[in-house]
Amino acid sequence: MALSISRRVLRAVGSSDVSFVSTSLCKAFNSYGYGDSLPSLQFSVLGKWTNIIDVNLHPLCLYEDLVIPVTNFSNEDKGFMVLAGDVFDVPIRKDIIHRVVRWQLAKRQQGTHSTKTLSEVSGTGRKPWQQKGTGRARHGTLRDKLNGQQFRGGAAMHGPKPRSHAIKLNKKVRRLGLKIALSARAAEGKAKDLEVPSHKTKNIVNYVHQMENAKKLLLVDGGPINEKLKLATQNIHYVNVLPSIGLNVYSILLHDTLVMSRDAVNKVVERMHTPINR
Repeated sequence: MALSISRRVLRAVGSSDVSFVSTSLCKAFNSYGYGDSLPSLQFSVLGKWTNIIDVNLHPLCLYEDLVIPVTNFSNEDKGFMVLAGDVFDVPIRKDIIHRVVRWQLAKRQQGTHSTKTLSEVSGTGRKPWQQKGTGRARHGTLRDKLNGQQFRGGAAMHGPKPRSHAIKLNKKVRRLGLKIALSARAAEGKAKDLEVPSHKTKNIVNYVHQMENAKKLLLVDGGPINEKLKLATQNIHYVNVLPSIGLNVYSILLHDTLVMSRDAVNKVVERMHTPINR
């Protein structure tokens, strides 16, 4: 995601001399099944002491939230936004990304390939010639192309049949893969107000030209895609638009720049914090 990060802070900031703890900390621990009754220790923040969860239980559960500026397509300042650290700032793991991409590509394979077996090939079942005396190789049917490959259009033994290529991947791994992909784009992205003034394509083209090293752009909106935005981007082959519910790892990796609206960020964080149904 094209995010220009100003600074990293914990979420519940009171004042400069009051200690605070990120809410992403507790959510991360709860997602690992530790619950609310957790051991605590004394930790100094900005000269003050506060109780936090024991980091020795799971050190990766300490995430810092990100504060980013929000602009519109005219680069006008629209304030700041906080990104949950347990969604947009998790450690990068290429092995998880590889597994999720393999799962996505395998699941979308059509699997409509098909060959005919011996019983499905059209033709007679008569023996083409007698077993002995002709000097030729013995054959029992003209529909079988296994015996010497002499007969064109015969059956294929153990050939492909329509099937699903989908492989199993746990929901936790799929969710972690999306968090890693978002984190990989978070250091280079921006949050945008995706309201466009008109449906003209030139507005989006001018915006993309203003961005550095943006060869392929993915715009993510919260709910149904705005009609003006859809019309403005449908003729640009290097710009694609997705709703937040359709955001996936492969689409993020396929584009070098990810731009999300406020609503999209909020819905993705809500989606990542929703308990997994078993």
